[in-house]
Amino acid sequence: MKTISALPQKPRLFFVIPSLKGGGAERVLIALANHFNQLNCAPVIIALNYAEPAYVIDEGVRVIYLVDRRQNQIWHRIYYILLTFFKLLGLFLKERPVCVLSFITSANIWSGMVGSITGTPYIVSERTSPNRSIFKLNQFFKYMVALLYKKATAIVVGSQGVEDCLREHDTLKDVNNIYKITNAVPAFKPVSSAPVHHRKFILGVGRLEYVKGFDLLVTAFSNAKTDDTDLLIVGDGQERENLTRQINELGLTNRVVLVGTKNNLQDYYSQAEIFVLPSRNEGYPNALVEAMSFGCPCIAMDCEFGPSEIIVDKYNGLLVPIGETAILSAVMGRLAHDQELKLRLSRHAHEINYTNSTEQIFHKWEGLLLRHVEKAAVYSSETAQEIIKVH
Repeated sequence: MKTISALPQKPRLFFVIPSLKGGGAERVLIALANHFNQLNCAPVIIALNYAEPAYVIDEGVRVIYLVDRRQNQIWHRIYYILLTFFKLLGLFLKERPVCVLSFITSANIWSGMVGSITGTPYIVSERTSPNRSIFKLNQFFKYMVALLYKKATAIVVGSQGVEDCLREHDTLKDVNNIYKITNAVPAFKPVSSAPVHHRKFILGVGRLEYVKGFDLLVTAFSNAKTDDTDLLIVGDGQERENLTRQINELGLTNRVVLVGTKNNLQDYYSQAEIFVLPSRNEGYPNALVEAMSFGCPCIAMDCEFGPSEIIVDKYNGLLVPIGETAILSAVMGRLAHDQELKLRLSRHAHEINYTNSTEQIFHKWEGLLLRHVEKAAVYSSETAQEIIKVH
């Protein structure tokens, strides 16, 4: 990046997201900000709402929280909307980022709107199925999103399914600024030899929300022939109470454990007999990529979107029709007792470390963002030459 040296200071890049609480989008955005910090840029993470970061943020990355929502009455919501707008507008005008990258629809709307007002180049990224995000908005906001997305430097999606779904909207079917960048295998701490559980276990990882389908996994597990194996679910969320009730009603309190959020996921992935992704909906599931990177034999519900683009059925994992708990139960039982199949799936699952390597994926992000850094460098150099001529 020789052009950066022409700038009077490090080029500023904004990374905008609704919050920094745990989740796949948050992990990817923080990893990108950390990466660009190493490239002599000045990354600034802007979280629309306050939440403690779930992942490590490098020392050179600034973090700005716009609001700390504590009330939800209508007048408070109006106040937070106005506060978010004027704070974000002030940051764009004061700091003049060379480019803005936002994740998740709500942050994309804010970045697109303020970027359009200030003339700031912006890139938006849809991290889940538009059927769960954009297409649930009212007609006014659907057309606002379409307008802002068409004006964006790029619309980044994680899977072909998300792109196809976006193009189902009449106003987006002919856009030519959609780029597919899948999720990279994240860096983990070294694996520990200390056991995380006293028995063999099947693993599920993710937020405890309805869309993640852990109720389906518990139901399937209750009927699977895996008496010598427990089920561990790593993560937390609003469905914890419902899942606990379901586990109790099925008499599985000694075999299904909701272990909460953990910072040593690498140990769970490396020790699990099987990983299961039971989601009803995804964009490009991070947890599945992570589990496969450790060679964990994987089963995934064939939901929208991502699993069928990651797993080649019976080659590097197993796909189950979405919502079919009886089939999931049978597949879990079969895989638990088929050592040869587990070894074959594990061996091929490791290949994701190459197809989704950090180097390859981040290189694609660099191609999108650094063109604006280079433009800024050229502009800065030309301005400096003009100043020299004047004097």
